[in-house]
Amino acid sequence: MPKTLQAHDLRAQVATVLIASGSSATEAAKVADNLVLANLSGHDSHGVGMLPRYVDAVLEGGLTPNAAVQTVLDAGSLLTLDGQRGYGQVVGEQAMQLGIARARASGSCIMTLRNAHHLGRIGHFAEMAVAQDLVSLHFVNVLSRPVVAPWGGADGRYGTNPCCIGIPLAGREPFLLDFATSRVAQGKMRVAYNKGVQVEPGTLIDEHGHPTTDPGVVVVPQSNGLFGALMAFGEYKGYGMAVACELLGGALSGGGTWHRAPDSARAVVNGMLTVLIDPAKLGTQAAFEQEAAAFIDWLKQGPVAPGFDTVRVAGEPEREARRMRAVDGITLDDQTWAEMLAAGARVGVNL
Repeated sequence: MPKTLQAHDLRAQVATVLIASGSSATEAAKVADNLVLANLSGHDSHGVGMLPRYVDAVLEGGLTPNAAVQTVLDAGSLLTLDGQRGYGQVVGEQAMQLGIARARASGSCIMTLRNAHHLGRIGHFAEMAVAQDLVSLHFVNVLSRPVVAPWGGADGRYGTNPCCIGIPLAGREPFLLDFATSRVAQGKMRVAYNKGVQVEPGTLIDEHGHPTTDPGVVVVPQSNGLFGALMAFGEYKGYGMAVACELLGGALSGGGTWHRAPDSARAVVNGMLTVLIDPAKLGTQAAFEQEAAAFIDWLKQGPVAPGFDTVRVAGEPEREARRMRAVDGITLDDQTWAEMLAAGARVGVNL
């Protein structure tokens, strides 16, 4: 039977495993909070189901507990940072704090972060920025087994390469766009596989390059030892965005791009280019606030299409999910919970 836990209980259990894996109590709490917030937001792909992979990565040596972000270059509005293979939830926040402070002081900041272990839900970093009334743009690459096929290709050549844009809206909740450049996130395929369900046509190709609806082709090796691949969202347009994320988040940051044969390492290493802008220092804030509000209102005043209850903008579904799951709890399928139990056992913790 699926297991349902309240957020506070899930945070505590995840933190216990992270501490046993070598993290300080402070680091464990921060990572656990971030993972559970992803579940609360409706993004189980980036939630506590990642815990087994994190434990594996620590045990393999690809993830370094208690690492801190290192400043490589500080040149006014330019920051080059290195995550030193630390938990992305920690070094990512540290990087954002530095970038936000710089943007508040000078009006803008261009910041690169390399060698961060899995940054998780990139929207979390945009939420940090909009809370300080800053616009933020994020372009991220993924150094791990490549799981997305290029447009016109028949095997995985790069990662799910997220793009995220946060825009504060005066007097209302922010616009927060956060998406994988693959049609769906890899983690959603893990969740679907664990639940034993098929996915929509057009999402995947199998290990032979043929269309399939079986999420297992990108989760476990197939009979020939190979994997299938996710498709890019938006056909060649999404593929182009993914390449941009690889070049900006990976090459420009100095963290590197993926151009080698796949391996079985469990670590997921991210690079990220972040651009932060303070509208108050741009000279357009009054027009920005007025026009942004007018446009959002214009969108919502239109007729609602059949099958929809309202017109939404990015960020609203996550906030709705948080309100619901804060009351109803977070439900984990049998397989995900079993994987978490096994991860805890590997470091001597009985969940």
